[in-house]
Amino acid sequence: MENDLRTKLLQAFTEKPDEYLSGQELAEVLGCSRTAIWKHIEELRKDGFVLEAIRKKGYRILEVPHKMIPDEIRYGLETMHLGRNIHYEETVDSTQRIAQRLAYDGAQEGTIVIAEEQLGGRGRFERAWHSPKYKGIWMSIILRPKVPIMQTPQLTLLMAVAAVKGIEQATGCEPGIKWPNDLLINGKKVSGILTELQADSDRIHSLIIGIGINVNLEPSDYPAELLDTATSLFIETGKEWDRATIVQSILLELEKLYTIYLDNGFYPIKLLWESYAVSIGKRVKATTLNGTLVGIAKGITEQGVLLLEDDEGEIHTIYSADILIES
Repeated sequence: MENDLRTKLLQAFTEKPDEYLSGQELAEVLGCSRTAIWKHIEELRKDGFVLEAIRKKGYRILEVPHKMIPDEIRYGLETMHLGRNIHYEETVDSTQRIAQRLAYDGAQEGTIVIAEEQLGGRGRFERAWHSPKYKGIWMSIILRPKVPIMQTPQLTLLMAVAAVKGIEQATGCEPGIKWPNDLLINGKKVSGILTELQADSDRIHSLIIGIGINVNLEPSDYPAELLDTATSLFIETGKEWDRATIVQSILLELEKLYTIYLDNGFYPIKLLWESYAVSIGKRVKATTLNGTLVGIAKGITEQGVLLLEDDEGEIHTIYSADILIES
């Protein structure tokens, strides 16, 4: 109940960001007492919000904190469902593991798990993901799509498009997508996506999409072995970015695309994905569990499978691989 009131309070400020809202007006909107409003205003101040209070006019938020606490994400969030339920931690082993537990326990679709730091962050093939404190976005999203299990790889590609569009909307940077789950700027990785399933043989219970974004990392934040392959929005622009704003933008784009996908299928997402892809038409080396293939990346199928044409003109379908762009 307390959390619901806080969410509604922040939503009221979000809808009228430049106006003063009186205690009485807020009490009527939220259906509570003016004393309860005052209490929540004081709690917001303790969390780092700067609020202006003027007699006979009301309250107005002047500044939000720079941590990614749930209240900061909710303030300005325009989604209907995604991100309305937030599980926040300062330090975690992995947001994916927490999201899996919450999903198993029945967490509603759109719940997100977000942390300031991951100690055991991981990417595909159980590779470690470097996740320093207060520098990036380390987030997992719980979805419960009613689609066949064989279509779930499409949602990794959908998430990549949402991340590109969200980052572009919030910062002006437009990463490119390297199949299936990396976002690149100037050839270096700025973000990775990991999708995991909870399912029976014939039904999806939940899909957990994890995303890590290097936002304000500096070169000194990276291990030496990553400097040649990883980058951040700060490194690329020389500017520090508000992480909560980027989260809000990505969640909004994801909600739009997810709705399009459920209503119209994968084709509209496929067209968007290919427009952002950096490997299409390029010569790539695909390392799979069964060996290595080299050829031209021709595009993706309706299922999100990569098509690779080798030097003999044969088309191969690539379901899972490490991709190295050669030219």
